[in-house]
Amino acid sequence: MRWAWIALALALLAYPLVFTSPFYQDAGALVLLAAISASAWNVVGGYAGQISVGHAMFYGAGAYLPLLLHQHWHLPPILGVPLAIAVSLALALVVGFPTFRLQGHYFSMATLAVAELIRIVVSNWELLGAAIGLQGPAVSKNWWDLTFRSAVPYYYIFLAVLALLLYVTWHMQESRLGYYLRAIRSGERAARSLGVPVRRYKLFALMLSATFTSLAGSLYAFKTGFVDPESGLGILVSVQMIIIAALGGTGTLLGPLLGAVILVPLQTTTNTLFGGGGAGLTFIVYGGIIVLIARFEPGGLLELWHRLTAPRTRRAPAPRHAA
Repeated sequence: MRWAWIALALALLAYPLVFTSPFYQDAGALVLLAAISASAWNVVGGYAGQISVGHAMFYGAGAYLPLLLHQHWHLPPILGVPLAIAVSLALALVVGFPTFRLQGHYFSMATLAVAELIRIVVSNWELLGAAIGLQGPAVSKNWWDLTFRSAVPYYYIFLAVLALLLYVTWHMQESRLGYYLRAIRSGERAARSLGVPVRRYKLFALMLSATFTSLAGSLYAFKTGFVDPESGLGILVSVQMIIIAALGGTGTLLGPLLGAVILVPLQTTTNTLFGGGGAGLTFIVYGGIIVLIARFEPGGLLELWHRLTAPRTRRAPAPRHAA
């Protein structure tokens, strides 16, 4: 298992050195960014079983605040990252306390409603650029502006953040928090009867997830230098996180990364081949993936792989008893 991790790390480190085309380097950076956001959602949606459809609110906070500081006060965008994380944690507390009284699809609808309300407010708020959005620095004045011409620096920054997130997630799943979250996912009533403080640990998971989702939004803003209500707070942002995690395998460490490796190039290819019509095709692809996963493999591709590669033990024939 250790050699598999080493091979994966070496492959990710060598990717932009092997694929030197700007197109492939940019695609690699997008895959890592999608893996970060999906892995962050996986903390609360996969391990805790709380299907949030409103994670775009945390992603949007991370994208908007760094650019807001730059556009209005000419401050380095990187100073907005801790502020965005603080705002996301406050949102997690405000949203988590009332909505965690709900379960199942009621919780999902509540998070979706809050995220859509925030998107509508931002779309009409002049300070945040309203429907036009905000822009970052066009030319980098200092290294902390994080404005690069090549996608390679972004690739390695995203890779470092993803490695940190995977380490935190691995540590979480091996700790008491991870065991409690899996118990909550299996059944809240049973977990509560065993003494698990259900609401407290669901809130912990949401806050941890919000922190890294906000960081993913900030990384997106640094790379693109622009954000508007649809790209930062649109429902497709949340849906993409869910589908990527579900495709690879929710509640697993590498499931979101596997889902991003498959889905992001597929989306990029459709947009490249069909131009503006590729966006509509993306919705069709997302819908088809949801149907296929729900019907044939709810555990995702990692579970399918484990099932296919698991050693098959042959049952010994039962001894015959003399009549």
